[in-house]
Amino acid sequence: MTHFKAVIIGSGQGGTPLAKKLAQAGWSTALVEKRFIGGTCINDGCTPTKAMVASAKAAYMATNSGQWGVAVNGYAVNLEQIVARKNDIVRQFRGGSEKGLENTEHLTLFHGEAVFTGPGALTIQLSSGETEAVTADYIFLDIGTTPQIPPVPGLDTVPWLTSTTILDLTTLPQHLVILGGSYIALEFGQMFRRFGSQVTIIEKGPHLVGREDEDVSLCVQQILEAEGLRIFTGAALQQVAQNGESIVCTVASGGQTYTVTGSHLLLAAGRVPQTKAIRLDKAGVQTNDRGFIKVNGRLETNVPGIYAMGDVTGGPAFTHISYNDHWVLYKNLVTGADATVTGRQVPYCMFTDPQLGHIGLTEKEAKAKGLDFTVCKMDMSHVARAIETGSTQGFMKALVEKGTYKILGATVLGAEGGELMTLLQMAMLGGITALQMKEMIFAHPLYAESLNNLFMQLDNQADCG
Repeated sequence: MTHFKAVIIGSGQGGTPLAKKLAQAGWSTALVEKRFIGGTCINDGCTPTKAMVASAKAAYMATNSGQWGVAVNGYAVNLEQIVARKNDIVRQFRGGSEKGLENTEHLTLFHGEAVFTGPGALTIQLSSGETEAVTADYIFLDIGTTPQIPPVPGLDTVPWLTSTTILDLTTLPQHLVILGGSYIALEFGQMFRRFGSQVTIIEKGPHLVGREDEDVSLCVQQILEAEGLRIFTGAALQQVAQNGESIVCTVASGGQTYTVTGSHLLLAAGRVPQTKAIRLDKAGVQTNDRGFIKVNGRLETNVPGIYAMGDVTGGPAFTHISYNDHWVLYKNLVTGADATVTGRQVPYCMFTDPQLGHIGLTEKEAKAKGLDFTVCKMDMSHVARAIETGSTQGFMKALVEKGTYKILGATVLGAEGGELMTLLQMAMLGGITALQMKEMIFAHPLYAESLNNLFMQLDNQADCG
C-alpha cells in the first residue's frame, strides 16, 4: 500500500497540469491514466479534429479556387495521408505531455485503471497486469465523458461510428449519415462533405446547435446546406437496418417519414460521464440523475478530500474550462485562495468554416433575465477584410446593456469568429464598453476593425448621448 498526498485520475487538460503543479509544490503526487496521456482533447477531440478540419479547408479552397482567380486543374483527397498527418500531430502532442510528466519530481505516473475501495483508497489495475493499492489525502477526478449510444431500434444490427472511431477511417464514406446536429456533428459533417462524401444530418431539436439563438442556428444551416449537406431538424431516427453494404435509416420529420440510405453511420448525439467503472459508491461520492459528479463552486464533492473537474462534473464540456478548473483547485489548495468556478466566463468556438465563436449571454438568455439591451448586428458581407478575402458568410452580433453600454454577450459566425469573439471577451472582462470599442483604433484592414462599425449602430439608439 503506497500513500500519496494527491492522486489524480485522468490525464486530461485539467488533470495533467494539476498533477505537475502539485508535484512541483512538493506534494507526493500520482497520476493515473487508463488509456493515453492527454485525455480526449489531445487524442480524440480538439487536436485530431482540428488537424483534419485544416485538410478539409484545403480541399474546399482547391474546389472553389476559381473565385479568387486561381485555376486548380484537379486534385485528389487522400484520406489515408490526412489521417497519418493527424496521427503524427497527436503523437507529438501526447509525447510532449508524457515527457513533461515523467520529468517532474515528486510525480509518479501509473498506466492503468483505478477504482475506489474506500473514501481515500484506490486499487489500480496496471496495464502490465499487476495491481497497485494506493491511498491519498486528496483525490481528484478528471475522468471525462464518452460518446452516448442512443437507444435506436436496430442499432445492434449495423456497424456505427463515434467521434473517436471515425478519426481512424482511411476510406472515404460514400454517404455519411450523422445522428446529432450540434458542435461535434457539424464539424464532422462539413469536414467529410468537403472530402467528397454525401452527408445527411439528423437532429431531433427544432434547430441545429440548439443552445444558440435561432438566427445563428438558421444561418449555420444555410451555410452547410449551401455546401450540399442534407439536414433534417425536428427529426427522429426511428430505425436502422442493414441492406447489403448499406445502412438504411428511417427518419421521421415534419409529419413525414423518409428513408435515408448511407454507407456509414456516425453517432454524435451527446456524451455521457465515465463514472460507472470507477466505483464511486465505495467512496460515497454523489452523482446527479445523469451520472455526472456533483460539485460546488470550489469543485468539492460531498466527500471531504475528493474533488472533480472537467466534463465529468456536467458543466460546460470544453477543454479550456477543464484547464481553468485546475487553476481553481491549485490556487485554493496550495496558495490558500478562495477561487470559484461560479460566474466565470465561458467562451467557446465551433470549428466549422466559418467559425462560430460565443461569449456571455445569448439573446434568449438576456431576455429570460429581463435585461434591457440593444442588439448590434452586422453581416460579414459588410466587413472589408471579409470582402477582400472572399469570406463573407455569416454575421456578428453583440448585446449591449442600455444606459451603461456594457457588453453582455457576443456571437461571431464568420471568418476568424473565435478570434473576434476573444477580443470581445477581453473587453467584457476589462470593463471596456461598447462606446469605447466604437472609437477604438484597430489596425486596418483587420477583421477586428469591423468592431468599430458594429458598435456604430448605437448612434441610432434613442438612449445614446
